[in-house]
Amino acid sequence: ALVTGATAGLGQATAVRLAEAGTDVAILDLAEAGLAETAARIQALGSKALVLALDLSERANCRLAVERTVDSFGRLDALCNVAGVMLVGETTAYSDEDWDLTLAVNLTAPFVLARTAIPHLLEAKGAIVNVTSCATFQGQAYFAAYCATKAGLTNMTKALAMEFQHQPIRVNAVSPGGMMTGLTHSRVRISSGFG
Repeated sequence: ALVTGATAGLGQATAVRLAEAGTDVAILDLAEAGLAETAARIQALGSKALVLALDLSERANCRLAVERTVDSFGRLDALCNVAGVMLVGETTAYSDEDWDLTLAVNLTAPFVLARTAIPHLLEAKGAIVNVTSCATFQGQAYFAAYCATKAGLTNMTKALAMEFQHQPIRVNAVSPGGMMTGLTHSRVRISSGFG
């Protein structure tokens, strides 16, 4: 399996749970220290861990992650798009850079990862699981970019499920509510102008 956002929170829990089930896991995130911790937990369970310290906002890294996973494990059975960026800010003060980063990580990366992984997943009769959010269904003030990307990811998941409904692959989304994870505590930052 390939799990993004695997240094903490839901991404780490997903990677560890897959290892508990006997799965070898490629873990992808930016924070190398967090990746080392997740890798140690996976290895303690008797599974292999492939550490991929890559920036998902770069499309080439998404393709590289799938290629390295298949090269290391010989196959790919599951892609779990868990990584997310949540940058809060007033719309009129929201920077282009924050918008572009949120779109790149929350929507473009899952698409590029899926596009690259699907041939391998079809061969393995595997699955894609995209983590969206309750923000898909209800707008939240000061989170326009996050809400837009999560709604887009939900609808992209539906489109892929329809496209591949007669082929040996499952495509699903999970839309959790608010959770007290590292994302909400340490990765939410205030954009300039928001008080």
